[in-house]
Amino acid sequence: MRTTLTLDPDVASRLEAEVRRSGDGMKAVVNRALRLGLGMMGKPTIPEPFTVEPHAFGFRPGTDLDRLNQLADELEADEGARKLSR
Repeated sequence: MRTTLTLDPDVASRLEAEVRRSGDGMKAVVNRALRLGLGMMGKPTIPEPFTVEPHAFGFRPGTDLDRLNQLADELEADEGARKLSR
């Protein structure tokens, strides 16, 4: 959100001093000060909801997806045995 604020002189000088002290930009210092002042420091932000996007991989019904690595190992072993028998 973009907005314009008119700061009292004492607040502006403290803000400028904190920018110089921290080396952070004005935006970061103002946001940190507002979070602290509004009691938001250390409180977790509400994350975006996690959604799972389903994807159709085209496996036939009955295919045990938990054993695909075993199937790959067996196919590799079969291929190796086929090459050795030539």
